[in-house]
Amino acid sequence: MKRIIMPALLAYGALASAVADEVVLPNQTNVAWWGGVVNHGAAMPIANGYSANLLANNYGNQVQPLLLSSRGDVLWCPEPISFAMTNNTLRVSSKSGKVEQSSGGGTLRAACQFAREKYFPPSGKMPDEALFAHPQYNTWIELMYDQNQRDVLKYAHAIVANGFEPGVLMIDDNWQEDYGKWTFHPGRFPDPKAMMQELHGLGFKVMVWVCPFVSPDSDVYRALAKQQAFLKDKAGQPAMVRWWNGASALLDFTRPAAVAWFKGRLDVLHNDYGVDGFKFDAGDATFYPGLVAAQDVNPNEHSRLFGQFGLLFPLNEYRAMWQMGGAPLAERLRDKAHNWNDLHKLIPDILQQGLIGYSFTCPDLIGGGEFTSFLDGAKIDQELIVRSAFCHSLMPMMQFSVAPWRVLNAEHLAACKKATVLRAKYLPTILKLAHHAAKTGEPIVRSMEYVFPHQGYATVKDQFLLGDDLLVAPALEKGLTSRAVQIPAGTWRDNAGQRITGPVTITASAKLDELPIFERQ
Repeated sequence: MKRIIMPALLAYGALASAVADEVVLPNQTNVAWWGGVVNHGAAMPIANGYSANLLANNYGNQVQPLLLSSRGDVLWCPEPISFAMTNNTLRVSSKSGKVEQSSGGGTLRAACQFAREKYFPPSGKMPDEALFAHPQYNTWIELMYDQNQRDVLKYAHAIVANGFEPGVLMIDDNWQEDYGKWTFHPGRFPDPKAMMQELHGLGFKVMVWVCPFVSPDSDVYRALAKQQAFLKDKAGQPAMVRWWNGASALLDFTRPAAVAWFKGRLDVLHNDYGVDGFKFDAGDATFYPGLVAAQDVNPNEHSRLFGQFGLLFPLNEYRAMWQMGGAPLAERLRDKAHNWNDLHKLIPDILQQGLIGYSFTCPDLIGGGEFTSFLDGAKIDQELIVRSAFCHSLMPMMQFSVAPWRVLNAEHLAACKKATVLRAKYLPTILKLAHHAAKTGEPIVRSMEYVFPHQGYATVKDQFLLGDDLLVAPALEKGLTSRAVQIPAGTWRDNAGQRITGPVTITASAKLDELPIFERQ
């Protein structure tokens, strides 16, 4: 095994690289590191005691075999890596690949640019602009497993009737006849074509939920088994994989027959029913260890193969992903609970997405997407929903699910709608940055350290920049009417037009219907 131990990686700011089975970096004084696990954004920069192993584990969200430092260092491996920080020493290794270490030039931004250009160059394309242009709406919290034509239409009409702008509407899990039987359930959707026409007439684009699983007691399963389309167990039989909806067979996308069949089902929904796009779910690497595929690939690679279907449909969404940085895929944060602690995770997690190459990001559902938080008897925190809406409002995308008009009183509903109006004001900036990201891969949402390097901002996780010139500082604590904001060097203008010269920390007004925003002059 080739092992490299380097007290200082490569010459600071120099363009250079080396390859090893294991990289050990001790004594990293004043150097901050970010590892490629989106769900661990709140734990970044990496501190002593942190560890992660990406083999067969995407931690419920997107991952990349990548580490970046505030000094411009880049560590990359084409295979899954494990990494840990112990006693201020960072260790990075892979069981199946070589770790390449490079220095792309002196800052976190330079490291990101180097990684993008070398390992996951931008495609020049972006997901459907509709995902950015208007709020998105997902039927999950309101309908859960009772997806049906009557209530989907009721939800859509209520969006418009309550003064919200129509956008992308996602019909979630259980619209279908069965897992793998991707036809509208005739009992719950008696006339899906008419439903699609009505939704389109209201101004919505429509996505439906799909997954790579197939129920083993369906006629589809029997047909696909004959085609050898499933991943197998060691006995050579279609493997039964346990996931959150029971035990199912899992399509083997290393087999052309499985790829052709799944694409054909999506095409039927798109061409015959007018479905505009798809929410691709359940592609987690954790489902694949121990399964036998037609081609010998690691468990993580199956997530990437599932991700390639999104390239066929500009209106797409993924939660689990591996090595698809730079691709025109909408990447959502994993489900957050309806509590203030998880609200705090939105900013660091979405910053982490951008750093590791996933620019087109959605910060989960407003108020939280973990459905048990909204079951009968659950306590709804109205302020939390409003603060979540404002936190979403200047991120690349914003997505509702729980119906604000159902759970909010007049004051909180008005504040929630104000967040959508605020987004509309800054929409030209968001779209400009999205198109820029398609060409360059650069994040839309950026961290303080990314834009203002080596000024003490590496650990700032409660404010972000939209591009380089718009500083956003959402209120993330219950009951706040103001909050501290770190203003970087330069001249800035606040919501009221007041000029502020940084660097300075100020107290900004953050009432229920306010989002502190500062524009660089």
